[in-house]
Amino acid sequence: MLFLCYPKCTTCQKARNLLDERGLSYTFRDIKEDHPTPEELRRWHVMSGLPLKKFFNTSGLQYKALGLKDRLPTMSEEEQFALLAGDGMLVKRPLLICGDKVLVGFRREEYESL
Repeated sequence: MLFLCYPKCTTCQKARNLLDERGLSYTFRDIKEDHPTPEELRRWHVMSGLPLKKFFNTSGLQYKALGLKDRLPTMSEEEQFALLAGDGMLVKRPLLICGDKVLVGFRREEYESL
């Protein structure tokens, strides 16, 4: 499993604690320091089956500062992937990649079902 998070984020901490409590092994990546590449994001987007907008941290300061609420609908997927890859803080977190499953954000029941 690959676990991407921002260590100071309390939601990420809850997700990580759950993984640790279950004794699951995973590769940890700090999303701010080692953000996903456009290729990774494209692959995870397809695997997740979610709309691309779900990969954006819509409550983050950067999202708001860039006015992405209004800009995203007019942007191409390429532009959106470039934005996400350019700043890990724009990415909804945590991200958990487990085989062919991708979980975006933390919902306990989804993590439990894995």
